[in-house]
Amino acid sequence: MTTAKRWTSQLLAIALPALLITAPAQAIVTAGTPTALHSETDGDAEADRQAVSREIERFRSSSITISQAMAIAEARHAGATTADVSFDGASGVPVYRVKTLHNDRIWRHTINAATGELVGGEAALPLTELDHEDRSNLAALGAIRHRLADAVRVAERAASGKAISGGLVRERGRLNFAIVVISGDDLKEVILEPPAARAK
Repeated sequence: MTTAKRWTSQLLAIALPALLITAPAQAIVTAGTPTALHSETDGDAEADRQAVSREIERFRSSSITISQAMAIAEARHAGATTADVSFDGASGVPVYRVKTLHNDRIWRHTINAATGELVGGEAALPLTELDHEDRSNLAALGAIRHRLADAVRVAERAASGKAISGGLVRERGRLNFAIVVISGDDLKEVILEPPAARAK
């Protein structure tokens, strides 16, 4: 989730099982590292800040939430679960890009952020065409009890804001959910470790 890492202004690491059981006020922040916004291409920090501000404004003016976009995409295939979701305000019409896992395929959906309508149909990619690490991560996603939608709700409570993107990341052998939340004028990345998601 490079967009999330690029936009991160503060990192929060929180254990998902504890947060699902306890109130958000009891969330334990295990790391807090401010990082500056930066460009992966030209290093122009001011242009990056302006681009992020425009993206945030477009996100705030959208009537569909990230949770609604995930639900819309998952409803396309009974039993599907979201593996990755992100807001894209750079195109003409702001959209959510949602990837769901269903029947050994990754389905790609583009959801209009104003209307909730599917834009341009959907595309499927067989899991066999993914690299080993991606297949392993998606297999772990299918084996855990909690879903990305659960992680989004927890992250929004923990960071006191609205999620703009979320997905899977593997760090130090552990599969985690990484959620980027807009809180006030800040972007925060919340890392949540689901139970039974450790690498073998």
